Amino acid sequence: MKKLALHWKILIGMVLGILFGFIMNSVEGGKGFVTDWIKPFGTIFINLLKLIAVPLILASLIKGISDLKDISKIKKMGIRTMIIYMLTTLVAIVIGLGIVNVVKPGVGMSADTIEKIKTKYETSSDVVDKLTKASAQSNTGPLQSLVDIFPSNIFTSLSDASMLQIIFFALFVGVSLLLIPEKKAKPLMNFFDSLNEVVMKMVDLIMLFAPYAVFALLANVIIAFDDTEILLKLLVYALCVVGGLLLMIGFYLILVSVYTKKSPLWFLKQISPAQLLAFSTSSSAATLPVTMERVEEHLGVDPEVAGFVLPVGATINMDGTSLYQAIAAVFIMQVIWPEGLTFSNQLVIVATALLASIGSAAVPSAGMVMLVIVLESIGFPAELLPIGLALIFAVDRPLDMMRTTVNVTGDATVAMIIAKSLDKLHDDPKPKDWDDNYDDVK
Repeated sequence: MKKLALHWKILIGMVLGILFGFIMNSVEGGKGFVTDWIKPFGTIFINLLKLIAVPLILASLIKGISDLKDISKIKKMGIRTMIIYMLTTLVAIVIGLGIVNVVKPGVGMSADTIEKIKTKYETSSDVVDKLTKASAQSNTGPLQSLVDIFPSNIFTSLSDASMLQIIFFALFVGVSLLLIPEKKAKPLMNFFDSLNEVVMKMVDLIMLFAPYAVFALLANVIIAFDDTEILLKLLVYALCVVGGLLLMIGFYLILVSVYTKKSPLWFLKQISPAQLLAFSTSSSAATLPVTMERVEEHLGVDPEVAGFVLPVGATINMDGTSLYQAIAAVFIMQVIWPEGLTFSNQLVIVATALLASIGSAAVPSAGMVMLVIVLESIGFPAELLPIGLALIFAVDRPLDMMRTTVNVTGDATVAMIIAKSLDKLHDDPKPKDWDDNYDDVK
């Protein structure tokens, strides 16, 4: 496997993990073996990625902002980033609504199927947990999301991995460095420059374990599927989401080809390790270190652009999640609340899903929490919410994996667009490997 490119190694690990999961599903005691002896290796890998995510955000953002030398450049990059992220999210929501209204996957679902799904999932701990989290979030004040950006204790924010608060602090430090004499700022700038290099090298080392980790992660995902009949009943709904996500990928490739003048196939090849990890982990935050490494070293985006655009994108740019929310909300209404399918309600879905994407956490299944808020915004009956979540719960994890892949692809696409607009997209990127300096160290 040594001569294979990283994305092929990861792909092989994924395929073997899926096959191994199916085999263990049919073997007595197989599920317990995977849970006890295979899953921990995937968990270790995700923990390592999360370990370096926070120092990477701090180092790359502070370094990137301080390297700009001009505060007006920060404003220009920030405004462009927010506008493009909002526009791509809007496109995703419109694609989702278009597909679900044309295909109508919820129309005609039998009462027996609805009852079976309701019985199996309505009172499950996961569904109840999502409803509880959504209730807590929807009960906050209208400006609570704004208040939550500003930390009262940065060490608490770091330990809780509160991304928006960490991003704010990093921006605050970076701007402050620009406003003091360069001689005074230089030592701290050098520190974060070195920290950024160290963390990026840690990414290279962690990625050596990636093929084995995705094997463990995918094997564990497969053993969780224990009711193929329900999965088949939800196949049309799932295909609507997958079709929408593929259209969104196509939209990104058009943007890359038309605006940055880069080959779509080249783009997919360079970003594929991050996409495959996003698929395996279902977490934009866990994948962020790899996304940054691929975008900077393989796509040629200047570090000062990638260091700003990607951490912000991992927090607020949820194109795949927004598309899923649009399809899921209408699907649920088609099944159990068809009278709510009005044009005005669908416009509210567009607005709410757009705003909800900003507050959606970059962790597995956060989209379901935000889906509850989207449904509540159109007056969906509270007593039907558990049934609504139960309807889509069986296929949420595989769809979550796919929509996270789209989220990460969208972040990389926007980073390239911003870099191109600022003339900071390099034509000849020079990837680094984990052992580049090995001979010098020996």
